[in-house]
Amino acid sequence: MAVPAHDQRDFEFATEFDLPIIEVVTGGDISKSAYDGPGKIVNWNNALSLDLDGMDAAEAKMKLKENFAETGLGKWTVKFKLRDWLFSRQRYWGEPFPIVFVDGEPRALHESELPVVLPDVDTYQPSGTGESPLATIDSWVQVRDKDTGKDAVRETNTMPQWAGSCWYYLRYIDPHNDDVLVDRDFEKYWMPVDLYVGGVEHAVLHLLYARFWHKVLYDCGVVSTKEPFQRLVNQGIILGNVEYTGFKNASGEYVSTKLINEVDETIKRTGEKVFGEQVDAKDLLKKGDSFFLKSNPEVRVQARSHKMSKSRGNVVNPDDVIQEHGADALRCYLMFMGPLEQVKPWTTTGVQGLSRFFQKVWRIFTEEDEDGNAPLNPKISENINPSKEQLAALHGTIKTVTQLTEEMKFNTALASMMEYINTVAKWEGPIDRCLLEPFVVLLSPYAPHLTEELWEKLGNSGSVSKVPWPKHNEEYLAVDEVQYSLLINGKQKLRLSTAVGLDKDAAEAFARSALKINGDEVNGKPIKKVVFVPNKLVNFVA
Repeated sequence: MAVPAHDQRDFEFATEFDLPIIEVVTGGDISKSAYDGPGKIVNWNNALSLDLDGMDAAEAKMKLKENFAETGLGKWTVKFKLRDWLFSRQRYWGEPFPIVFVDGEPRALHESELPVVLPDVDTYQPSGTGESPLATIDSWVQVRDKDTGKDAVRETNTMPQWAGSCWYYLRYIDPHNDDVLVDRDFEKYWMPVDLYVGGVEHAVLHLLYARFWHKVLYDCGVVSTKEPFQRLVNQGIILGNVEYTGFKNASGEYVSTKLINEVDETIKRTGEKVFGEQVDAKDLLKKGDSFFLKSNPEVRVQARSHKMSKSRGNVVNPDDVIQEHGADALRCYLMFMGPLEQVKPWTTTGVQGLSRFFQKVWRIFTEEDEDGNAPLNPKISENINPSKEQLAALHGTIKTVTQLTEEMKFNTALASMMEYINTVAKWEGPIDRCLLEPFVVLLSPYAPHLTEELWEKLGNSGSVSKVPWPKHNEEYLAVDEVQYSLLINGKQKLRLSTAVGLDKDAAEAFARSALKINGDEVNGKPIKKVVFVPNKLVNFVA
């Protein structure tokens, strides 16, 4: 099949070899690219004795199907794209098949004969015959058939452990029930699963298999829901460190990637081949989102991250990161890199940034002595009346972190906690523990090791993970004043507090007075417009 006007791959092939590109469906510009959207049929020219020109493409497809069926040229069929599920394995580990062979004929075991348990063995080396290692264990393989009393042989292949993992979420609900898979009342209470988090590969692996299993159990009346999972989130993969590649021509001169076709590594204008070589990050400078050679700032280099693999040598060993920066820093950096669903490149400097954040938190809560001990910071006390600003900062953080955590926006939740710690670091004098304990609880799901230590140093017993989640108080978030940025041509000149809720005229008057602007000029130039953002800024553009 070749439809270059309406399939991009065919379009590129036809363009490359100067083949005709005939429009069949209107709606696009086939001189630029293939069009695969809706439209009207054109250039049909009464093919197959059918008049389809001017007909809606979807309607024309149905008419073609009907015509093929009527004339015997074809028939309707629905194709499912599904890989074979290789369910039988020749290995020891796995669920045994509940099958025995009597006189060479298979028989499924009765429910009273279940479960079939793997034998305890000293070794499960390969059989050497291609059969499962279980085939070498005669005491397990050779059995007596309960129905006929004849000698029987167990099936020695095993299931691939999917037979258990496909419905483990159901067994978690009722793990000690020896009578049924799951109690009906428990299943109705807990199912379906609220959230399923997994990589994109789960779409054709566990997620797909679990749905198969669940639908069979639904048809059998074991479960009450047609679907096992309510919400799916696919987390993005972590790429290796950014690799920088500079390209040189045959003379050994660097050529900017602006001038290169990076697909075939040739110079666009001449077709001359270029050759890539790795460039060290320290030899580069960044302009916007691009990187250029320090030695020649006109030459842009390629900056790209690749999937971690041993062959590229870009695998990051988490044990090494934990050894240097701690498990909490690694854990939080993976959340801080960006939105959960996005593909993100690894940078070691990012882990260092999280490590510095935790060190700052530690210094606020503790005060190390000469012997290296770290008792609670004496600035932290009780029965100190926090200021209105302090309570507003705390409760604003509680509200923000709670909402963002529930939305799985972990990166911005961490950013909010960092902002709070920066605010706390600026406070002078004693700090009431009521301003710090809720913060420890907020941070605990993100950095459990650090927060358990801090919780204990605050004099609390038990684990912080079992403490109720803090709730914000809207009363503390009501403000009388806000900070206004006062700008001239986009550059901030002053930042001042004033009453909340000013209208544009009042805010402009406040800004003019503060910036000493009289009349319709600023810095000798006429004011073209005044930009006003309520409770945030006033900008005079001249």
